[in-house]
This record gives sequence, C-alpha cells and structure tokens, in this order.
Amino acid sequence: MGYNRQQLIEAVSSQMPEKRWLHTQGVMDTAVKLAEQYGANPEKADLAAILHDVAKYWTVQKLEEVLVSNGYQGDLLQYDKPLWHAEVGAIVAERDYGITDPEVLDAIRYHTSGRVGMTLLDKIVCLADYMEPGRDFPGVNNIRELANHSLEEALIAGFDSTISFLITRKQIIYPRMLLARNDLIKQLEANS
Repeated sequence: MGYNRQQLIEAVSSQMPEKRWLHTQGVMDTAVKLAEQYGANPEKADLAAILHDVAKYWTVQKLEEVLVSNGYQGDLLQYDKPLWHAEVGAIVAERDYGITDPEVLDAIRYHTSGRVGMTLLDKIVCLADYMEPGRDFPGVNNIRELANHSLEEALIAGFDSTISFLITRKQIIYPRMLLARNDLIKQLEANS
C-alpha cells in the first residue's frame, strides 16, 4: 500500500513524542529550503525528512531485531545504539511505507553519519537534521551561516561538532562519520 504525504505524517508522528515531531517538522522545512537553494528535488527532501527519525524512539531490542532479521551485515551493531535508527528507518520506509526511491532511502540511512560520496540529497537531509530551527547547541549558528554558501562546509562543521562532543565524553566515534568528513574536505579541495 502506498501512503500519501498526510498518511505518512500521521504514521510517523504517532511514533514519537511531540518534541521530536516538532524537530521532524523543522527538518522537513529546512530540507525543502536547502533543496530549493541547491537544486535538489524538494519533494524527495521532504519525504526523506518526514521519515528520517521514524524509528528513533523504538526500543533497542526492536531496532536490533529489524537489523538482524533484514540480514544487516555491517559494523553498525558494534557502535552506539543511537546510530541504529537511521539504518532501521531506511528499512522501515521501504518495508512498511512502500518507499522505493534509493536516493530517499539512502538520505534516511545516512542522515546521522554521512558517508563517502554523499549525494546532494544525503547532504541536504543530514544538514537539515543538524541545523533545523529547533536545534540549539554550541556552533549551530555557524553551521546555519555556512549553509548559506556551502553544504560541504556546513556539514564539515556539523560533523566536527559531533566528533568534538563525542571526544569530550570519551565516546567511540563511528568511522563512517570520519570518512564522510574527510571526503567532504577532499571535495572542497578539488573544487578550490
């Protein structure tokens, strides 16, 4: 069964606290604006943003069950459980909501960690998640300012913020984020 936009909104919003739904709405609005600014498809940006946190409030057991039952073989299970919701979100978007567009599914899948070779839509959804209007953390205004002229510079600043936060808390850093950050730096160097 295919879901229309309103049905998706109802299904997703029912799975999270109101505060997280407000965040999701902020990501939706920001992703559409960034898509319009940078020449991506606003409908795809909106769709990925609606679904990006669909599994955010699922239990760890349910997240792991979805990953294992779908044959997930990646290293993600060895890292912090808060990362799991992105991969599960992509699985659920396809399995439960009939989303088949690989670009939308990947934007959901990589919205927390990024990846080497991020697509324009990947960058937009990941960045929208960092800088939506409800976000308030040290450096977020700098990320918003950078986003006015460079997705890559803004994402690097976002990743730097996350990495610094994890370092101060002596937490493990998911290597995919470091690789994504390095790849963005290489992209900027190649274009300068």
